[in-house]
Amino acid sequence: MSKLNYEFSESFAQKMDAEDPLKDFRNRFHFPKVNDREVIYFCGNSLGLQPKSVRDYLDRELTNWAELGVDGHFHGEDAWYHIRKKSKPALAEIVGAHEHEVVAMNNLSVNLHLLMVSFYQPTPDRFKIIVEAGAFPSDQYMLESQVKFHGYDPVEAIVELKPRPGEHILRTEDIIAEIKNQGNQLAVVNMAGLQYYSGQVFDMKAITEAAHSVGAYAGFDLAHAVGNAPLVLHDWGVDFATWCSYKYLNSGPGNVSGIFVHEKYAERPDLPRFAGWWGHDEGQRFLMEKGFIPMFGADGWQLANSNVLALAAHQASLDIFQEAGIKNLREKSEKLTSYLEFLIEEISGESGVLEIITPKNPAERGCQLSLLIHRGGKAVFDEWYQHGVVGDWRNPNVIRLAPTPLYNSYLDVFRFAKILEQSLEKFA
Repeated sequence: MSKLNYEFSESFAQKMDAEDPLKDFRNRFHFPKVNDREVIYFCGNSLGLQPKSVRDYLDRELTNWAELGVDGHFHGEDAWYHIRKKSKPALAEIVGAHEHEVVAMNNLSVNLHLLMVSFYQPTPDRFKIIVEAGAFPSDQYMLESQVKFHGYDPVEAIVELKPRPGEHILRTEDIIAEIKNQGNQLAVVNMAGLQYYSGQVFDMKAITEAAHSVGAYAGFDLAHAVGNAPLVLHDWGVDFATWCSYKYLNSGPGNVSGIFVHEKYAERPDLPRFAGWWGHDEGQRFLMEKGFIPMFGADGWQLANSNVLALAAHQASLDIFQEAGIKNLREKSEKLTSYLEFLIEEISGESGVLEIITPKNPAERGCQLSLLIHRGGKAVFDEWYQHGVVGDWRNPNVIRLAPTPLYNSYLDVFRFAKILEQSLEKFA
């Protein structure tokens, strides 16, 4: 549906919801309350809602633990020794990969460091890393410490890309130009797939091709992209990526991360890595012998045995994703986000209070819109919260709103618009 067809009316929102083939998935999530009212939850980019099925998935493993004890590793439904494999089909579909290229493990910052051990091997001639300016602290601190660990100065080694003066998003041509400019000095491009502050989805395919053209690796932090933006990591030729599962993947606070390593590295035992026994050849693991032999594919980057309870909660959400279909979710996401954009522009008009800094092109964004607050500051955010809108405040003056297609409705967006309309009377 074209944005021109949208209407600022409750009946229109209700009609869209009635025609939404994914509408019933909303009932499979718990919604918190503010002031005894169910919230308008636009914060899936920070923490996704809890699927109602999580308790059953956890109870199943708790029962296995209670009834089988240590035998649960090799007996019973979903024996723990192989439990990581259960999430692979869904993860591969979500990120556009082969199953052997993905594995759920650790947490995002840990995985970033582990992957950099393999893909950042600086030399005096090739030691630089490109990242977007204002990257999430997970990336900033990791890169700084990795560079220092190898004896380089972060000021010299880390190249931060900034938007042009007066702009809020990076132009792809400027990213490509800087990659070419760094040339033979560039070791790695390690950017977000979706920039958390602005909501911009980067052209990962073009960036990867440009990095490879100068002999550098291309890797991405997909924390805000996974389960949100279209991803085709294998076909794009991305070297490595990692993500968290507690945002759009709705797997619970701080829950397990995941990694992608392109299959061209699947049989590269010579590639440097920090080895762990769960990454060792599965057929020989319990021989307990010296000499690390990495497993085929991404599994070879594992360190420790799987966190069974974490994976159970993770699987509850992944099963919902497979049932809904990532392409169906993307289709709804584009419509839902465009409706939110339409209503914000319709209501704020020339007031000068709000400015959407997220790209207008749906291909360059996920379901997040970042609103720059020119007047009122955090008081605007607090006003919305008191009326039941759960979004995300980011200093110095941005509110992030993420209408998530799995559990948000067009009526949610309309209800928010009415709250926005009232609040502008205070801050316009």
